[in-house]
Amino acid sequence: MAKAQGQDLPAIESYLAAVPEPHRTALEHLRSVIRSAAPDAEEVMTYAMPGFRRDGVLVSYAAFKEHLSFFPMSASLLDTFDAELKGYRKSKGTIHFSPENPLPDDLVRRIVAARLAENAARKARRRA
Repeated sequence: MAKAQGQDLPAIESYLAAVPEPHRTALEHLRSVIRSAAPDAEEVMTYAMPGFRRDGVLVSYAAFKEHLSFFPMSASLLDTFDAELKGYRKSKGTIHFSPENPLPDDLVRRIVAARLAENAARKARRRA
């Protein structure tokens, strides 16, 4: 299970509690999928959004008035997964979705795996 760092878990729970339904349920599901894909990652608040960190910021997610967002924290991954993201609006560094059109779990897991690999590679380069 993902670990929360310091006071971040209560902040994450408060953030999610303030999100109206059905957005809250969609974000809680996304959170659980990310957690399953990165069980050793820490849950953190980053850029005032819930997210995960392992060897640096991994991914984040957030609710907005008109949509939900998944932030892979890597513009290159948006290009890598472009074909699979057809039907979703993208902007700089984010994928927009809705409770009615959620991101497929398998796609989220593969994006998280790619981010884990990017972060691990960056960490290895720093050590070299």
